Amino acid sequence: MIRVLQVVSNMDRAGIETMLMNYYRHIDRKEIQFDFLCNKSKPGAYDDEIISLGGKIFHTPGLNPFKYFQYLKYMKQLFSLHPEYTIIHAHNDAFVTYSLFAAKMNLIKNRIAHVHSAAFTFDYKWPLKVVCRFFIKKVCSQKWACGEKAALFYYGSLSDVHIHNNAIEVQQYVYNESDRVRIREKYQLQDNIVIGHIGRFMKQKNHSFLIDIFKEIHEREPRAKLVLLGDGVREKMIKKKVHKMSLDESVMFVGNVGNAREWYQAFDLFLLPSIWEGLPLVGIEAQASDLPCVFSSDVTKEVQILPTSIFLSRKLSCKIWAEKCLDLMRSPKTRCDRTIEIQKAGFDIEIEAKKLELIYKSMR
Repeated sequence: MIRVLQVVSNMDRAGIETMLMNYYRHIDRKEIQFDFLCNKSKPGAYDDEIISLGGKIFHTPGLNPFKYFQYLKYMKQLFSLHPEYTIIHAHNDAFVTYSLFAAKMNLIKNRIAHVHSAAFTFDYKWPLKVVCRFFIKKVCSQKWACGEKAALFYYGSLSDVHIHNNAIEVQQYVYNESDRVRIREKYQLQDNIVIGHIGRFMKQKNHSFLIDIFKEIHEREPRAKLVLLGDGVREKMIKKKVHKMSLDESVMFVGNVGNAREWYQAFDLFLLPSIWEGLPLVGIEAQASDLPCVFSSDVTKEVQILPTSIFLSRKLSCKIWAEKCLDLMRSPKTRCDRTIEIQKAGFDIEIEAKKLELIYKSMR
């Protein structure tokens, strides 16, 4: 059996982690097993499932640069105790440098740097991210990315880069009328036009602009409701803005829930005005549910599968965004099964998991 050490922050519900779990559930676990190296000590939402599937979870001392030698010591002990790890697959964007350098120092042959975003958040970690990005190509043995934008941002070119799709369980997202009716009845949304967004409350997701767009939509269509799934550091700030704009009755904060699949059925439109993205898994999921989608032009065009998905510049006014959203929702449309389109685009986990198995096996 091949055991692959997947490196993440922690296994909570978010894009990278959900993608990993999609692959983990569908690989042949008699042949390949995933274990997880987490850089945060707090438990993750997927921990119990990982254990039930036969995986192990390790926690490093964290990525504090002042504790770097402590981190290296931990990694040396880990590889010494677990010589079975010949593949380390890191997903921490710029910070893959930490684990991959440690793996290189401990003679781990296969060191995959797998990047998922196309920009840096400008925060106190920004200088460290810049430094770490510079060293990625020096410590990895394989360069992977979720899409071309992410590859260009981290590696500077597409040369020798493997683009690996963020695949999904397509059948889980195929439009289901009964789920739509049930969710809309439960939350008393039967007579509403429902706009959905799924993402962490962080700068990248651009929630403030999202609320500005919705304000314009609501003024033109009072029946409109905005449903926000996710949590994060900016949630309180966005709630204050919603209150200040007198939208409390029209904006729902659902939280970080495990039934996003059902919520896609209840939505009438999916809105993602992100400042940057690698390749957003939520965009694939929404289209698998045959939802019209509006993305910012900063989202990679690789996410577009259906003609009902459009891209708008963030330089355009909120009024223009609102009108485009309303135009999409006003167009008569019967939602249907989009499995074939998702498969052709390369995002069906049943197919992509087999490809991943072959890649790992080739690294023996």
